[in-house]
Amino acid sequence: MSLLTFIQVGLLVGGSVFIVMLIHAWRKSRKQEAETKIIPIAIIGGFANFCDTLGVGSFAIKTAGYKQFKLVDDQLLPGTLNCQSVLATVTQSLIFLTAVDVDSTTLVSLVVAACLGATVGARVVSNWDRQLIRLVMCCALLVVATLMLAGQLKLMPLGGLELGLSGWKLGVAIVGNFLFGALMTVGIGLYAPCMTMIYLLGMHPLAAFPIMMCSCAFLSFFSAGSFICKERVNTRAALAVAISGPLAVVVAAYLVKSLDLQLLAWLVIGVVLYTSFTMYRSWIEARKAPAMATA
Repeated sequence: MSLLTFIQVGLLVGGSVFIVMLIHAWRKSRKQEAETKIIPIAIIGGFANFCDTLGVGSFAIKTAGYKQFKLVDDQLLPGTLNCQSVLATVTQSLIFLTAVDVDSTTLVSLVVAACLGATVGARVVSNWDRQLIRLVMCCALLVVATLMLAGQLKLMPLGGLELGLSGWKLGVAIVGNFLFGALMTVGIGLYAPCMTMIYLLGMHPLAAFPIMMCSCAFLSFFSAGSFICKERVNTRAALAVAISGPLAVVVAAYLVKSLDLQLLAWLVIGVVLYTSFTMYRSWIEARKAPAMATA
């Protein structure tokens, strides 16, 4: 069995186990969730996963939509978001694994690093000040976007066409993805930082997609399963996006694959700038919250 086939089988097995767990949980709680409005949830979730496939994280879009229309209980929101992401990220991974011939050593090393970061590194990172992380990430991504913009304007050489890493570059990437996996435990998405790192290390921008999507897919099996076991999920809402999410992913994935290198590089810059802005907005909102509570 080839390494690619092994990864594909792992994704399919993990996705299948998740479906069984989710349907079983839904059968137990369907009466309590009968009032859940699945149509708007499916639309918002589908749109969010379309954007997610382009590199713009889906959690922020879903959270904003669900809160605006009061579709999911806040207490169940984290678990619902994690469960909604499973089949979409599995679909993303399967598509981009066959579409982009990324070096196997690079792919597996970075996926394993992200998974280890989410489990081992989380114990350390979860104690870090979330506000400081947001501010540092906001500034770092802004600087990186500026450097990438300079590269696009031919002011300095950045980016490349490589589909694999070796030597010190691979070492840097492994450490980086370990950290990004750990940062997911404090609500910092992996997509934009991983995409940025891949680009700056000289790889083809498209190579980031299978790496970041496989990382998140394997991570989501554990996080979603944990929420289901703890009964902290709106299973009806999760099932709605389990259908609409993968469909939106297929449309977006073939859009991404049809872009040329220049357009894709501009897309990466846009994603990084957007993520920097959302980090800053979260930092500002968190600063305002204590002030409003004491007012």
